[in-house]
Amino acid sequence: MDTCPVQVAPVAVVRARTARRPLIAVVDDDPAVVRSLEFVLGAEGYRVAAYYSAQAFLQSARRGIDCLVVDMRLPGMDGIQLLEALDRRGSPPPRILIASNPSRQCRQWAAEASVPLVEKPFLDEMLTDRIQAAVADRAPRRAKS
Repeated sequence: MDTCPVQVAPVAVVRARTARRPLIAVVDDDPAVVRSLEFVLGAEGYRVAAYYSAQAFLQSARRGIDCLVVDMRLPGMDGIQLLEALDRRGSPPPRILIASNPSRQCRQWAAEASVPLVEKPFLDEMLTDRIQAAVADRAPRRAKS
């Protein structure tokens, strides 16, 4: 009787499969943008939590977010107001502001607040590169806590 040899995955492969995938929260009221980001970020190995308004995100009180991607133009509370509200609460996750045709005031606010601004439509890997940098920057802080 022939038996199949048991294959044991290398430890590094097992760790990679079981490691916590970073969580990216996307706040955008455009379902097409949200679906697109869910697909792209999922393919990059991230988990995605989608919110269609600033209020929905604030009410969720979700923990463990590694990066927050917020659209500038949202119904009710806009992206800047959301980010300022999070600042008042203290210890917000790394944030990225996204916008189509951002105004001069939007650009100025982002620069002064040190929040990366990525313009829609997204070109190349600009957004995913910013997310990767934000997650990498957050990892050492998580390890300390």
